[in-house]
Amino acid sequence: MTQLESCMESLIVIFHQYAKDDGDKKTLTKKDLKKLLESELPNFLKAQNNPKTVDFIMNDLDSNKDDKLDFEEFLPLIAGISLACEKCYNASQRKGKK
Repeated sequence: MTQLESCMESLIVIFHQYAKDDGDKKTLTKKDLKKLLESELPNFLKAQNNPKTVDFIMNDLDSNKDDKLDFEEFLPLIAGISLACEKCYNASQRKGKK
């Protein structure tokens, strides 16, 4: 498996690891999402400095308004955080070249 394939597999495995907690196994409840963020993205969550961050994320991503996130609804969160991290990476690379 390539490094990228391994990363994609990890995203899928991690999603389903937390999705299984509510019995559905294919979706994350708000409680599941909070556990995932606290465990897997603690620095992101702390940086938000807002106790309603999980509520905002859930409301924003839950496109069908069923109070759950399936994998397709979850992926934009990962993509958005990855884009922000890539901007920070580029900025640090520019600073290193000065």
